[in-house]
Amino acid sequence: MSQQLLLNNGIPMPALGLGVFQSPPEETAAAVEAALIAGYRHIDTAAAYGNERQVGDGIRRSGIDRGEIFIETKVWVSDYGYGETLHAFEKATRKLGVDRIDLLILHQPAPDRFDRTIAAYRALQQLLADGKVRSIGVSNFMRHHLTDLLAQADVVPAVNQIELHPYFAQPDVQKANAEHGILTQAWSPIGGITFYPGWGEDRRNVLQDPVIAGIAAAHGRTPAQVMLRWQLQHGRSAIPKSTNPGRIAENFAVFDFDLTAEQLASIDALDTGVRNGPDPDVPRPLFERVIPED
Repeated sequence: MSQQLLLNNGIPMPALGLGVFQSPPEETAAAVEAALIAGYRHIDTAAAYGNERQVGDGIRRSGIDRGEIFIETKVWVSDYGYGETLHAFEKATRKLGVDRIDLLILHQPAPDRFDRTIAAYRALQQLLADGKVRSIGVSNFMRHHLTDLLAQADVVPAVNQIELHPYFAQPDVQKANAEHGILTQAWSPIGGITFYPGWGEDRRNVLQDPVIAGIAAAHGRTPAQVMLRWQLQHGRSAIPKSTNPGRIAENFAVFDFDLTAEQLASIDALDTGVRNGPDPDVPRPLFERVIPED
């Protein structure tokens, strides 16, 4: 059974979720269905992934009651602004085929247009007040972005979803989250995001790290399972991505063993401080991408 984390507004969220970043739309529904059958009850998607509709299809195909499933999605930068973000919620619910979203977050801080980011967050606050979303949050916010947001926000984000794996643990962002009661959620939790053109050209594959391999051998587990266990034992949420049913099930089989304090510390020590994904402070042409209505 999945571990639950309590968000700062009292809403329980399954700690482990299925991520669908870079999952082709034609494979997404089957992956979501496989995950729910395997025991997942948390699915993470985003408007910019182009597969919200297929996430909804997979949820319905699973036969699992909607009330048991925690749906998380993200507003893209081109939809920032108060009215625009309210409309982004309507687009997301229409594609997902639901009338309420469990966690709605802003996908990027977009500091080059932070006034629109603030307006977008105010729209999230309104959706929360109206009961249309159960919790709100942010993604890829660094400490300084959180400081600027909280100076103008009425509701502290429930979650900050950031790149976080053994080679890039972002301790300062984790600390900033903790200081404000914001849950840290790891995207690329096993370091698997490997093709951001122009970013992290000298990547090393965390799955092949000898320290993690040694710990995995000691427990009779896979390196991916060890990294997910590391995330969970540190009190974080993690959203591993896969479209392979066997790997989806394997990634969920992490609730029946524990890493020792020494093993956790040895994984902590692998942090290189080098990100694989884009720098949240650098604007990208993709920020202008228009999210379609349907």
